[in-house]
Amino acid sequence: MKTEDIRKLSDEELQGELVRLKRHLYDLRSQAVTEKLENPSQLGKTKRDVARVKTVIRERLAN
Repeated sequence: MKTEDIRKLSDEELQGELVRLKRHLYDLRSQAVTEKLENPSQLGKTKRDVARVKTVIRERLAN
């Protein structure tokens, strides 16, 4: 997800997206442990998406 798209979301949608991404990251980690992860690069991409969402939330709280 691009930063431009994240900035367009409302505060409630950002919180929902953060919960969804964290749940997805948990699922990916459990798949990695059981060696069923097809695309290991998904872990890094999801971590970056979580960081982007958290950054936008933090920016909005500062303003």
